[in-house]
Amino acid sequence: MKRSEIDHIIDRALEFSTNRGFVFPHFAYYTAEDWQKLNKNSQEIIDNMLGWDVTDFGEGNFSRRGLVSFTFRNGNYEHPDLYPKPYCEKLFVIEDGQELPYHFHRKKMEDIINRGGGTLEITVYKAEADEKLDKQKPVTYVS
Repeated sequence: MKRSEIDHIIDRALEFSTNRGFVFPHFAYYTAEDWQKLNKNSQEIIDNMLGWDVTDFGEGNFSRRGLVSFTFRNGNYEHPDLYPKPYCEKLFVIEDGQELPYHFHRKKMEDIINRGGGTLEITVYKAEADEKLDKQKPVTYVS
């Protein structure tokens, strides 16, 4: 994806989210140049990969399989003494018709809240010890 396309996607996500009352931290507005200038005072942002992420999951078709997300908070398995949070706080902006590939976390709690309207469909499966998808075992969840 070109930088101009990524910037446009982030701008649309910011507009959509702020129109719904989300307040973003200062680093949500960093330019590519701002990210290059980060120093030790911003170590938590760097270590925990906070900020925007725009991906087409390597498929080259963002409108079909794409995601823009903003990570507000995140733990860190590499440095649990510094960042012990067992959860992540993210905002996902998913367009009509987009889908996300399956993924999982070995250790992480997630709250998934739909605040943008529309219908959010989530399919939940377990993972085997070898990390392969297991569509047979029942999953228990609380809604």
